[in-house]
Amino acid sequence: MTTLALDSHGWLHPHPHTRHAPSPNFDQRPSHEPITLLVIHNISLPPGEFGATHIIDFFQNKLEVNAHPWFENIRNMRVSAHFLIRRDGEIVQFVSTWDRAWHAGVSCFQGRERCNDFSIGIELEGTDNDAYEAAQYDALVQLTHALKAHHHLKAIVGHEDIAPGRKTDPGPAFDWQRYNTMLVG
Repeated sequence: MTTLALDSHGWLHPHPHTRHAPSPNFDQRPSHEPITLLVIHNISLPPGEFGATHIIDFFQNKLEVNAHPWFENIRNMRVSAHFLIRRDGEIVQFVSTWDRAWHAGVSCFQGRERCNDFSIGIELEGTDNDAYEAAQYDALVQLTHALKAHHHLKAIVGHEDIAPGRKTDPGPAFDWQRYNTMLVG
């Protein structure tokens, strides 16, 4: 993958392995909040199924809830993340990094609540217990470098770390050692 970069508006520059799919589920960050935290999540819709457009549709409020019985559970949810990394390594961006995506929910990091105010959220297409693909790690590392070049990120955590007891992602299948080794490699 060639180098990823963000423009001054917080959107990835055009790249063969990225695309924009703007979500309406965001708002402005508090002006005094620097962006210092990267939160890694996982998602699959329906749970345990990969490859369809359901996640993108969900983040754009276009999910056809009649397409699968499980979707009734999320009928009225309005959420987003800044990015989704699909199983093949494609990166889909939903929200500018300068804006507040609705990914963390009730959360706390180092005594600071409302992590959406100061974080960027990346969803990996996956589940807690299914191994992530090599292409996803490659894309995540490239995206992390692009984000670090543009923002003053001080920490990278899983959703489980900022919402313990409520969230479990990215789960035991996510290889933090592999990711951290690749980041410094």
